[in-house]
Amino acid sequence: MKQLLFLFLFTVLQCNTASLWAQNSPEDVAMEKDDFQDSFYESLKQKGIENYDKAIIELEKCLKIQPENATIYFELGKNYFEQKEYKKAYESFEKATKIDPNNRWFWVGMYDVCYENKEFEKAIPIVLKLIEFKKDYKEDLVSLYMNTDQFDNALELINELNDQVGKLEIRTIYKAKILEDPKYHSSERINLLAQIKKNPKEESNYVALIFLYNKENQEDLAQEIAKKLELEIPNSDWAKVSLFKSYLKNNDGKNAVKAMNFVLGSLKIDQKIKHRILNEFLLFIKDKPQYDSDLEKAVSYFDTDKSVEVAKELGKFYHSKKNWEKAIRFYEIQLNKIPDELETALLLLECYTEKGDFDVIEKKTEVFLQIYPTQPQFYYYSGLAFNQKGVFKKAKNILESGLDFIIDDPELEINFNIQLGEAYNGLGDMKKKEYYFSKAESALKNKK
Repeated sequence: MKQLLFLFLFTVLQCNTASLWAQNSPEDVAMEKDDFQDSFYESLKQKGIENYDKAIIELEKCLKIQPENATIYFELGKNYFEQKEYKKAYESFEKATKIDPNNRWFWVGMYDVCYENKEFEKAIPIVLKLIEFKKDYKEDLVSLYMNTDQFDNALELINELNDQVGKLEIRTIYKAKILEDPKYHSSERINLLAQIKKNPKEESNYVALIFLYNKENQEDLAQEIAKKLELEIPNSDWAKVSLFKSYLKNNDGKNAVKAMNFVLGSLKIDQKIKHRILNEFLLFIKDKPQYDSDLEKAVSYFDTDKSVEVAKELGKFYHSKKNWEKAIRFYEIQLNKIPDELETALLLLECYTEKGDFDVIEKKTEVFLQIYPTQPQFYYYSGLAFNQKGVFKKAKNILESGLDFIIDDPELEINFNIQLGEAYNGLGDMKKKEYYFSKAESALKNKK
């Protein structure tokens, strides 16, 4: 049984022992072979039950019989590695490679030790040797170059692998890190231009070059590449992103709108880029009311986007410009999507107040108070609307109902008192009028 177990093993080992046996008498050879076999078998058994010290003792017995057997050094290296005696492990694997440099696994042992100890510089020549056996180790070499800051070598190898075997996410991440340093931009431009010439239908190379030119503020060159991309791939989403900017720069609103709508409807383009395009379009049309309907259509593309409330943000933009009509339009769009959004509702009422649309405020506050029956601001706007319309009794009633809901808001309390004073003034109750006006005046003084 023992002989059958070792039949395969010794097919390998015999190549290291044949020359030695040829030098001894037949009796000595038989004895040495049997001792070697017993010790080697015992070493494997001890390693299998994690008795690495005993395994090493048996392997050392083997070395006394066959001191130039590479396989024994390899086994020694594996046992030392398991014991975390990395220096001895490395020396054993190295000895194996010197005896038999054509066995890949001996080199793998050395690489494993370097990797475990994070000796990345030391690992590079080993991996270069491993690449002679198996090209897949080029991926390891990229990581080693990155870990030793050899970015020139890393970039060259990444481009080679991208070209030969296709892109990988980890290499894309590495490349982005390298290209954060502008000194690598020139070589990358050359690479991308060559790739575009070689593979004119590969969209990603155009996109990368466009981003690189934009990063360097070379917008004209970016537009040239975008136009080439559109010629080669007419329906390219990324070409439209760059051409959109070109149209804005040339004041070509018609084509800018077409490009924008194409991009906003694309599933390939990241939402952040879409937001940026919308912002650029917003700045472009700030004094061009003929594009209002186009802006509204653009906003509709973001209806399902939960990351940014686009309509509300546009409302705030126009609000800050005191463009009440446009602010109201976008606040209304937002409330149609989310009817119970408190901030938007209050901003909307503020705009209607600035416009003096008190009939609208009366109707809006009636709806909002059903949603937020304890929100004092809605009572205030309702009372304000009734006062402005001369319906003083309703103003008084609604304002007094809302007073109880004011908590730690001195400014709102002042406004309530002013409006209550106005309501009682309209009702002819001068005593109550003076009472609320004096409260408001006192609070204003304290606020100062």
